[in-house]
Amino acid sequence: MSTQTSSSKRRLLLASDNCDKSRELEKILQSVGEVETVSTSELPESPADFSGVVVDINLRSAESVQRVRNKLRQEGYRAMPRLFVLADALHHGSMQAWALGATDTISRPFDAAGILQRIRAAFPDSQGFDASDRGKLLNRGVAAAHEVMVKIFNKLPAGEPLKFSDIVAAENKILKAIKHSSLREWLTAIGCHHTDSYRHCLYVTGFAVAFAQHLGMHEDDQRRLTRAALLHDVGKAFIPVAILDKPGALTEQEITVIRRHPRLGYEALAAQGSFPPEMLDVVLHHHEFLDGTGYPNGLQGDRISDIVRLTTIVDVYSALVEQRPHRLPFTHAKAFAMMEQMKGKFDQHLLQAFRPVTLGAY
Repeated sequence: MSTQTSSSKRRLLLASDNCDKSRELEKILQSVGEVETVSTSELPESPADFSGVVVDINLRSAESVQRVRNKLRQEGYRAMPRLFVLADALHHGSMQAWALGATDTISRPFDAAGILQRIRAAFPDSQGFDASDRGKLLNRGVAAAHEVMVKIFNKLPAGEPLKFSDIVAAENKILKAIKHSSLREWLTAIGCHHTDSYRHCLYVTGFAVAFAQHLGMHEDDQRRLTRAALLHDVGKAFIPVAILDKPGALTEQEITVIRRHPRLGYEALAAQGSFPPEMLDVVLHHHEFLDGTGYPNGLQGDRISDIVRLTTIVDVYSALVEQRPHRLPFTHAKAFAMMEQMKGKFDQHLLQAFRPVTLGAY
C-alpha cells in the first residue's frame, strides 16, 4: 500500500549549497512529494524520474551559480521544470535565476501554502505527466493558436466577426504549452509554418508568454499579455497578401499601405465592442517607440503603456530572429545587440529583463 501511494507522488530533487539552511524547505516539499536533497556538487549528471528540480543556492556566489549552470546544461535537465529560491525579492537574484532557466521562483521567508501551490503548478505528478504529455500540450497549444490565426487572417476579412471569446478559448492551452514544454520547443513547432504572418504572430505570442512567466506575472496578467500578443497584428488581415508575402524589399508606397495595419485592426475590433481597452491599445500602438519615432500616432514616453512597451520589444525581436523572404534570420545574440543599439526606442529596464528569455530560445 505504501509503495503504491509513494510512487504516485511527485519526486523532487532539491539542490542546495547549504543543506542545513534548506531543511525548512525540504519539510514543506515533503507534503507534496518525495524529496531527495543533494549538495550542488552532487547533482546527478543524468537525473531520472524526477518531476522537477528545486535549487536553493546563494545566487550572489559566482562559484555556486557556475556549478549549477554546468549541471543544468546536461541533456537530462533540459526539459525539467526548475524552481529557484530567492533570498529576497531583489532584482539581481531574480535575474540570475531566470538566466539559469528558472521555471518559477519563490522567496524567503517561506509561505508554506504559497509554495505548495507553486509546486503543484510547476511540477506535475511524475506518473501523470511525462514527455509524451508535454508533447500533447505543446501540440494543443500550437493548434489553438493556429485556429485563432485562421479566424484573423481568413475569416475576419471575409466578414465573419472575431469574438473576444475566441481568444479566451485559446489562451489557456497556449500558456500550458509553453509552461510545460519550453520556449525553444514552441518556436521549433511553429518555425516551419508556411504563412509568414501566422508564424510571426505565433513567435510574438511565444516570446510574450515566456517573458510574462519569466517576470513572475500573476496568471491574470499572463492571460492579458497572451491575448494582446495573439491579436497585435490583426490589422494585417486587411493588407493585400501580395504586400505581406512580397519576397523582396517593400517600396515606399507599400510601406505606407502596411503601416495602416494598426489603425485597421483597432477599428475592426473597436467596432465589435467586446475587446478590453488594453488589447485595443496594443493593436493600435505596438509600433510606437519611446522616442516618438513610431507610428501611427508618434507617441512618446509615458503615453505608451507598459503592456505596449513589452509587446513592442517581443514584436521587434521576433521579426529579427525570423526567416524573412528577403533575408536570413539574425542570431539571437545579434538581434538583442541590435535592439540595444536602438537607443531611446525601448524601455531599457524591460529590454534587459528580456535578455534571459532570449537565452531560452536557443
